[in-house]
Amino acid sequence: MKKEQLAWVLRVTIAALFLISALAKIAKGWIPEFPFIDFSPNFAISTFEVKQLYPLGFSEGLASYFSRTLIGIEFALGFLLLNNNYLKKITIPSTIGLLVIFILHLSYETWVSGNVGNCGCFGELLPMTPVEAIIKNIIAIGLLIGLWKIQTPDSKSNIWILTTITIACVLGLFMLAPMKASTSINTMPAFDKKNDSLTNIVNEINLDTLPEVKVDSTKNKKTANVDNKKIAEPKPTKSSYTEFYSDIDKGKKIFCFFVPGCEHCRETAKELNAMRKKYKDFPEVRIVFMNEEAEKIPDFFQFVGHQFPYKVIDVIPFWTKLGSGRDTPGVIYLWNGNVIKFYDGIAEKAFNKKAFEKLINQPYTDK
Repeated sequence: MKKEQLAWVLRVTIAALFLISALAKIAKGWIPEFPFIDFSPNFAISTFEVKQLYPLGFSEGLASYFSRTLIGIEFALGFLLLNNNYLKKITIPSTIGLLVIFILHLSYETWVSGNVGNCGCFGELLPMTPVEAIIKNIIAIGLLIGLWKIQTPDSKSNIWILTTITIACVLGLFMLAPMKASTSINTMPAFDKKNDSLTNIVNEINLDTLPEVKVDSTKNKKTANVDNKKIAEPKPTKSSYTEFYSDIDKGKKIFCFFVPGCEHCRETAKELNAMRKKYKDFPEVRIVFMNEEAEKIPDFFQFVGHQFPYKVIDVIPFWTKLGSGRDTPGVIYLWNGNVIKFYDGIAEKAFNKKAFEKLINQPYTDK
């Protein structure tokens, strides 16, 4: 293979890597029924911001600008690697520099938190651990160095082509996924518990999170007379979920974070409904939905077989309230405002029906 042909193979390979990475960051996954990507820029970018940028200390406003600019630059580099203007002098060195920054960030993340979770390099489309992403970036840098060595020197180039492509890609991301004002108040419809009528609820919420806690002091006990028996209960406390439901801290409650189109969320809700039918004193279930695919909520409850009280909030407040590092479906078992158990995701912390049945039927203990 001639040098020129090899150079083009490398250029196309690396360009495809950047373009796929950028496309993945504006997609939320694959559509199961069809062999193509489900693009949802606002959802995907908001998820990237909350899961990847917020833990790094980015503010909500800065994260919105940075995420769109970064993805725009990835698109631009993908296109510029296929363009001959200043390829060897600017584009290749800039691409190597960006990958080095990614490697340093991922190395720090691995050192601090370990090789866990999705690094976000390919969004939610192709999950990768930080170490996998580091290896991928090192290989890409090796290919770029090889390309730089065999690439012929730049001929007469036009800097305006580079700047125009870069600016167009960045501005295109801001147009594709417009930012929402962080202080704005939006409303979404929800079914009223009593008469199933549509009501408006405000989705501006506190962004504080509540970690799972255990009540481990004997002072945190009180007794309640139920059926003439004294039953130990955790001392009442205030959770951060009262902004959704004022009575969420009274007695036993099950508070859920679901996405309307999420199959795992639907299966979890169906299991909760089956337990509701099975146990007379099963805790009341309350749901907060993400407003992504909110039109699927009726189908959600049709699949479940019962409509639980629910409210709908924006993507960023949803992820923030669910908590850093957590994923859907999120199921929280509350007792007098205390978080007794917090299930999330579909891995080791996923909701377990058998374990949960045992948990809700066992007496309270602070040990």
